[in-house]
Amino acid sequence: MNSRQIKALIQTQRTFFRGGATLDISTRIRALVKLRNAILAHEKEIATALQRDLGKSTTESYMCEIGITLSEIRYMLRHLASFSRERTVRTPLSQFPARSFVKPSPYGVVLIMSPWNYPFLLTMQPLVDALAAGNTAVIKPSAYSPRTGAIVSKIITECFGEHYVAVVTGGRQENLSLLEQRFDYIFFTGSKTVGKEVLRHAAEHLTPVTLELGGKSPCIVEKSANLKLAARRIVFGKFLNCGQTCVAPDYVYCDASIREPLIREICREIKRQFGDDPLKNADYGRIVNKKHYRRLRRLMDPEKVVFGGNTDPATYRIAPTVMDNVTFRDAVMQEEIFGPILPIVTYRSLESAIHKINSMPHPLALYVFTKNSLAAKRVLSHCSFGGGCVNDTIVHLANSEMGFGGFGESGMGSYHGKAGFDTFSHYKSVVDKKTWPDLPMRYHPYRFLNDRLIRMFLR
Repeated sequence: MNSRQIKALIQTQRTFFRGGATLDISTRIRALVKLRNAILAHEKEIATALQRDLGKSTTESYMCEIGITLSEIRYMLRHLASFSRERTVRTPLSQFPARSFVKPSPYGVVLIMSPWNYPFLLTMQPLVDALAAGNTAVIKPSAYSPRTGAIVSKIITECFGEHYVAVVTGGRQENLSLLEQRFDYIFFTGSKTVGKEVLRHAAEHLTPVTLELGGKSPCIVEKSANLKLAARRIVFGKFLNCGQTCVAPDYVYCDASIREPLIREICREIKRQFGDDPLKNADYGRIVNKKHYRRLRRLMDPEKVVFGGNTDPATYRIAPTVMDNVTFRDAVMQEEIFGPILPIVTYRSLESAIHKINSMPHPLALYVFTKNSLAAKRVLSHCSFGGGCVNDTIVHLANSEMGFGGFGESGMGSYHGKAGFDTFSHYKSVVDKKTWPDLPMRYHPYRFLNDRLIRMFLR
């Protein structure tokens, strides 16, 4: 699709939106029901596409993409009526008689740009929130996950006309053409580098933006932690989707006194979850393409690999890998890993660990394993991060009752559940003033008003 066609598509959606069809709550509900039914009808095709794009198993595809999307739809259908209501607020005495209220309203035509690592979930979940809020949407899936992009396009075409929801496929040229247009809202999930470009283009039109980025999310293991449980949950979170998860534990930051037993438990747990040869495990995924495979290979220092390290260039697969004796100067600590490499870094005191984390860009997630509630409270209070868990990893993003997002270099804005509805809504503040009485004291000339009276009404 070229720039002229994209511009015409956006104008078609804007005309449809201004007609007011999406303001009706029943229209939004029908759209969500239709989307849910189409996802259920194409569930096997979605799983097949995810397997071909990323090597995901059927179980992982449902658990981490399809199921969470359906859960978000279910949540919105249950709460949409209440989210959409006007909310009356207190009116100050100085404005009596009047009614003051806040009214949620859709932005209009929104652009949703999704990544390749969770190509179904991170396309559909923000779409669910955008539709629930009453917007139209243009979706741009990643070119790195073409099979999933194709099934997304098929589902959207079956459910909606292009005047309501449309999919634009392609690569960088299509991305640029979209960003040159004026949207009413842009929702982007992806890398920090591309996020900066999105924000720069949005600034040209003063378009509000949500950026869901990433960063080096630390996993603190305090000395009182249950090491066996910590290892099990760290391995789950780190190697899910072959490490290609924006909230995966990027590195383990543990007390020096427990480093060796923790590494033993982690290595034992990798074997338990993935077998003696993970590269032969059909349920273990692969790296998305050659570019990222080569990047990850460069981050692996053979002298510091203490477990794993096996690779298969023919399939872009890298076994779960543990690196020990890592410092913050090593190459693997200079960028977000986004792959199945787990560096182990140690600290001498929890205070020094907190200080180090706060000296780095704000991470999207932070995890802390400890039996010490005071230690957990100190980390959560003093470290800056988007969201996270105590004694677990990843699972905070699966709760529609909580917003999900980062800040600073890990992003801006949030979504999921009510936070998602809020993200795609503008809240109008309105005073419905009665026409009688109309007291003359506020108008020029101020013969009827004195300083004492002003203070009585406005304090």
